[in-house]
Amino acid sequence: MENSFETSLVELEEIVTKLEEGDLPLEESLELFEKGISLSRSCRERLTNAERRIEILMKDPDGGFTAEEIEPDSLRD
Repeated sequence: MENSFETSLVELEEIVTKLEEGDLPLEESLELFEKGISLSRSCRERLTNAERRIEILMKDPDGGFTAEEIEPDSLRD
């Protein structure tokens, strides 16, 4: 199961802190960097998805509130 946005963000912050300290062996630094990139992309995708859903809500022509699911592939324009 995928972590929540908040959990991913906390984990990403912890990785950044460890990498900034610079006391890790090269291989461990590379692994953390790769995981950090993955978490960053995941968080960015979730934020983009949330932004698009808000835009859909705001553009409802009837003045009501509707939400549409957005396919993750449609976010990569």
